[in-house]
Amino acid sequence: MQYLKIPEERIAVLIGERGCIKKTIEAKTRTKIEIEETSVTVESEDGNSMEELIAGNIVLAIGRGFNPEIASKLLQDEYTLEVLHLRDYVNTPSSFERVKSRVIGEKGRCRKNIEELTGSYLSIYGKTISIIGSFDDTALAKEAVTMLIGGARHASVYRMLEKKRAEQRDAPWSGEIPKN
Repeated sequence: MQYLKIPEERIAVLIGERGCIKKTIEAKTRTKIEIEETSVTVESEDGNSMEELIAGNIVLAIGRGFNPEIASKLLQDEYTLEVLHLRDYVNTPSSFERVKSRVIGEKGRCRKNIEELTGSYLSIYGKTISIIGSFDDTALAKEAVTMLIGGARHASVYRMLEKKRAEQRDAPWSGEIPKN
């Protein structure tokens, strides 16, 4: 059983219109989700802890600002969720806002560029920055975000991302057939 806390304003998103989002998560993961104020309990119907973990990650992703459509990508094996707590990097209210602004960028351009260059999804919500993507894409996006938090110039971060993408494209084939 998993116990999660999500912001009150995200409960309605988790439930969805007439409970459709909650019911969909429960059906696809064979779990039972109980919501009481801001506390969410996720329990597997058949004791499968992996399904419980997946449902918990979807609930957490919705709680961290992702829309349910993007959060549901976590149902696929190759997708993962990474949550960066800004309190681990900064400690003043003005620093939180400065860091969030750097990652979002002017008119959301920085966030969009990171998403496009890494193939991942970012959500900047409260005092967290969350990333959904494949394991490699999430790690790359996390590296970009931590560089920005550390004060790196946006152009430097984009160059790093473009270089790593080029290296991935030029890497020899591993012999594995990619999953679709």
